[in-house]
Amino acid sequence: MTETSNAIVRFVDVQKSYDGESLVVKKFNLDMEKGEFLTMLGPSGSGKTTCLMMLAGFEPATHGEIYLNDQPINNVPPHKRGIGMVFQNYALFPHMTVAENLAFPLEVRKMSKSEVEQRVQRALDMVQLGEFSSRRPAQLSGGQQQRVAVARALVFDPDVVLMDEPLGALDKNLREQMQYEIKHIHERLGVTVLYVTHDQSEALTMSNRIAVFDDGVVQQLAPPTVLYEEPENAFVANFIGENNVIGGKITRIDGQSCQVDVGESREVQALAVNIGGVGESTTLSLRPERVSLDPGDDCPNVFEGKVEELIYLGDHIRTRMHVCGHDGFIVKIPNSSSHAQLHEGAVVKVGWTMEDCRALDVLN
Repeated sequence: MTETSNAIVRFVDVQKSYDGESLVVKKFNLDMEKGEFLTMLGPSGSGKTTCLMMLAGFEPATHGEIYLNDQPINNVPPHKRGIGMVFQNYALFPHMTVAENLAFPLEVRKMSKSEVEQRVQRALDMVQLGEFSSRRPAQLSGGQQQRVAVARALVFDPDVVLMDEPLGALDKNLREQMQYEIKHIHERLGVTVLYVTHDQSEALTMSNRIAVFDDGVVQQLAPPTVLYEEPENAFVANFIGENNVIGGKITRIDGQSCQVDVGESREVQALAVNIGGVGESTTLSLRPERVSLDPGDDCPNVFEGKVEELIYLGDHIRTRMHVCGHDGFIVKIPNSSSHAQLHEGAVVKVGWTMEDCRALDVLN
């Protein structure tokens, strides 16, 4: 660790292999600040859960070092790391009451009876379950069980709380409610949280920063707004939020802008973000809500779009069009828009700014 590092958690050149040949985590470096809510986001098998398990001590690192509070912990057993854990299946003891479940990690640490009672009550109040202390897990709803699991992870004041897909077993409405509850608990307590999920909406809702994983490598680490608005490569652009993807070849590069031939003599002006040279292939990334209907004369990218499908989604109409040779081009039209009466088969003008269209590497 460097003397200038303020990180509570630090991964330094960490690698992980299960078979001694293929790496599921490849030279992972990450600094996590005290009080931060950081989410590891990615598809199944991308390496995110493996990183969490190495920090927890349930998996050894094949190479590299993990630090907690400036101390190397590769050889420290899990129960001595001072880390709280919340699992997808809650992992509550069914034969114990809620209070006994919360007391267990305190009793293991040889705390006095009075301190145990005080901490248990404080933790239950924290998750608004003070009246449920005598119930058993089977007598609670899924959301209540999850709150108990969160309280148990926080009850001994851990340095870091790790959450591994903790909302995966809940239905959609309850999952969204729990996102906000966990977010608010984090904001109130200032606890450091490392969260693992494959659900992008969870990551965007709850996190200070998000590390997007793919194939054992962090593709981008940034706050949610930066990931969505300024993806650095085609994988991140396609994984975070809905995205129009148009392939083409670069015909001109002018500083931070470029011109891309997308076929049939159509040229698109775009930001040159992550591209090769003239003549090389690129992937254009464009968010559906950034496409305008009937764009003005000063719009640099204007094309005809044929409406293929209209789907009413309450606050907006999701419109699938044929644009620039692509049938799957999506435009999100606000429900208050004067264009809400569009019909299938209509041909309209669509357009977007250069700044909203990012030229990236080729999507694999």
